[in-house]
Amino acid sequence: MKMRKVGKYEVGRTIGEGTFAKVKFAQNTENGESVAMKVLAKSTILKHKMVNQIKREISIMKIVRHPNIVRLHEVLASRTKIYIVLEFVTGGELYDKIVHQGRLSENESRRYFQQLIDAVDYCHSKGVYHRDLKPENLLLDSQGNLKISDFGLSALPQQGVGLLHTTCGTPNYVAPEVLRHQGYDGSAADIWSCGVILYVIMAGYLPFDETDLPTLYKKISTAEFFFPSWFSPALKLLIRRILDPNPKTRIQIVGIKNDPWFRKSYVAVRHGEDEEVNLDDVRAVFDDIEDEYVSEQVDNKDNGPLIMNAFEMITLSQGLNLSALFDRRQDFVKRQTRFVSRKPAKTIISSIEAIAVSMGLAVHSRNYKMRLEGISANKTGQFAVVLEVFEVAPSLFMVDVRKASGETLEYHKFYKDLCSKLEHLIWKSEGTMRQKSARSMSC
Repeated sequence: MKMRKVGKYEVGRTIGEGTFAKVKFAQNTENGESVAMKVLAKSTILKHKMVNQIKREISIMKIVRHPNIVRLHEVLASRTKIYIVLEFVTGGELYDKIVHQGRLSENESRRYFQQLIDAVDYCHSKGVYHRDLKPENLLLDSQGNLKISDFGLSALPQQGVGLLHTTCGTPNYVAPEVLRHQGYDGSAADIWSCGVILYVIMAGYLPFDETDLPTLYKKISTAEFFFPSWFSPALKLLIRRILDPNPKTRIQIVGIKNDPWFRKSYVAVRHGEDEEVNLDDVRAVFDDIEDEYVSEQVDNKDNGPLIMNAFEMITLSQGLNLSALFDRRQDFVKRQTRFVSRKPAKTIISSIEAIAVSMGLAVHSRNYKMRLEGISANKTGQFAVVLEVFEVAPSLFMVDVRKASGETLEYHKFYKDLCSKLEHLIWKSEGTMRQKSARSMSC
């Protein structure tokens, strides 16, 4: 059995992966609280000259304390890594919900938009501008409440500087003034992104969506888009006021909050008094690199896969219903999928590796974790997938598969193709096997 511990946290599976960081599930051994632990290598941060960006992101997340913003608990450091301990949000991304449902109802869309505007308004009151608002950066908790995450591109005001000048964000959600390279108001730019998000959750697709970037930018600059037939007149009016290409005449948050469509069933979020923010731990991590290291422990009693405890299994399921681990119909997390096998762990890894090679994928394997890389089916770019084997019981293993990079829809096409080649490995529970659709539902 292999155990990983960082300070007071017992660290489990990887639940997310980006270019510069991994996000791990972890548990506070002192109070049992589940957290998400963002792990960054110091060497990578220094190599890519990201010290100021990471320091800014951490500082901002300590400043913004709101029920609809992912909470930062603390920052730790070892000699080689930085650990950002965050609130563990279990409901997945709003993007995944849209992918699954196609579009949301007007009432549900309104509730998410109200929570988004409340949180953005709070950020702006603190002088914080997110600059990368999109459904992928909006998480949902177990109660279905929205939480803004990923402040990596956020900006803080600088004394004597009224406009921002850095062009950043995701092209489809970026305000036209950001593309002009002439300086922009961070508040107005965030409001534009909120308008695009509102359109997407109501329509199920983007208002500005072109494969050719010059054409995309032209349509954004002139706010050239069309409304679906199911948009109400009041909603159309509000979106038109938000997606105004002129930031000086674009509606502001106070106007949005007074809009009749927005105000329907609106209950302003309540949050406590602002806490005193202490950035000492941030300074210790970045300014005094040789001080206050957290202990890292890895116990290797054998070379088998990581053992997943019952608590981690529950966090993978919908609430306390563990059937989501064995019946794919109940797992709507679109970027992380899994299947269960009774084959030996080494057989699982070797079989997947052989199939991946036959599919023309590059394979990087270490212990019971594997990274597969290839070109997407539509030839639009590269994608990467990470697989990891966990022991959930004697002779019962779970293979956790997640997208590391690339398009989400393309990932699911790949996953379906992979599962069709792994029928001899996938174990189907007795209940699932009774279903006629057992083959498709097991993946």
